[in-house]
Amino acid sequence: MDKLKQLETFTAVATRGSLTAAAKAEGVAPAIIGRRLDALEARLGVKLMVRTTRRITLTHEGSAFLEDCHRLLTDLANAEASVSAGGVKASGHLRITAPAGFGRRHVAPLVPHFRELHPEVTISLNLSDRVVDVAGEGYDCAVRVGDLPDSSLVSVRLAENRRLCVATPRYLQHHGRPQTPADLVRFDCLTLSSDASQTRGWAFAVPGDTGETTITHLRPGGPLDCTDGQVLHEWCLGGYGIAWRSTWEVEADIAQGRLVSVLDDFAAPPNGIFALFPQRKHLALRVRLWIDFLKHEYARPDFWKS
Repeated sequence: MDKLKQLETFTAVATRGSLTAAAKAEGVAPAIIGRRLDALEARLGVKLMVRTTRRITLTHEGSAFLEDCHRLLTDLANAEASVSAGGVKASGHLRITAPAGFGRRHVAPLVPHFRELHPEVTISLNLSDRVVDVAGEGYDCAVRVGDLPDSSLVSVRLAENRRLCVATPRYLQHHGRPQTPADLVRFDCLTLSSDASQTRGWAFAVPGDTGETTITHLRPGGPLDCTDGQVLHEWCLGGYGIAWRSTWEVEADIAQGRLVSVLDDFAAPPNGIFALFPQRKHLALRVRLWIDFLKHEYARPDFWKS
């Protein structure tokens, strides 16, 4: 029993980032947490954590051991849940990350609802536009939008995503509608001034002379550009030009008439919205249920239009 408690304590401290946070979650004094860690390291004969007054850092051995602890504790929880009177119950701490804009709109609002279904799960959500090292930084699951780079991570497709050219009805009434992608040079285009995912520009499917469709990339210009996609969205809603935005961002605006899509016949094939997680022999029940929950929500016909 003492060994199991030591493993649970080590995992809690590594996950929450401090002795104080782990102690508060368990309702004990930080000194008790510290003694358990000391006993664990003494029993193993290896240093698992470097502890200072400001932060806790896992050693190389500690990082490897944490992965094993997660698996062992998850297997134990699943084994207990499978025979418990209440059936299968997810528990433990779930660490998830998502892009900032998408996460604010389509991940963060779902987190409280997921926890209502699984009250024994605690959740940390990280929203960031940097490419998070999912395995290296200890995340259970990442939500990503767009084409995925080659990776050792496992991916599950949650939904489709498409890029559309959109503008307000008033802007199109005053300036006309582009008929082909080449016509965009005559319009005010709202573009990202710095974004690695759009270094090739706006993508269009253009029929070739032989009838085959090829993907063409254009870099339209305009009087306004910004490094933040949310600002471009707001400028577009303000009637300042045409923007190339994802359906997850503008589908509700289109459904409610605030924006109109143009050049639909030239829209590039959809890419995906994915859940990524580290390769593990046994996926934690809370992670599997979270991914299933996202797939179910994103599959609802009215989800993206609401």
